[in-house]
Amino acid sequence: MKPDFSKQNGLLPAIAQSASDGKILMLAYMNELAWDMTVKTGKAHYWSRSRKKLWLKGEESGHVQLVEEILLDCDLDTILLKVNQLGGAACHTGYPSCFYRRYRDGELETIEEPVFDPTEVYKK
Repeated sequence: MKPDFSKQNGLLPAIAQSASDGKILMLAYMNELAWDMTVKTGKAHYWSRSRKKLWLKGEESGHVQLVEEILLDCDLDTILLKVNQLGGAACHTGYPSCFYRRYRDGELETIEEPVFDPTEVYKK
């Protein structure tokens, strides 16, 4: 059984969750190619909407996601990856999770510390 890529123009939401503590790390999107590569390699692959290409998570930073478990929702159109996040950061901004800010009383509050400097990692 595979996700139903006939839905949502073939681009399904994929949630990455820490296998060790359950923390939500990020949300990205998978097409069928990204799914197939993830299943084949055991490393999270996504479809980059901005670059319009297959993306191995961590291909530039080295912060690869090793997939421990894959779950699909009841409609087969959302993917949950339980991963071991190498390097301690899932977010390209250097934070452990893309959800490093909390909304409270109309303000955003940073609730995590970055683990790397993106200007050093992504030297472009």
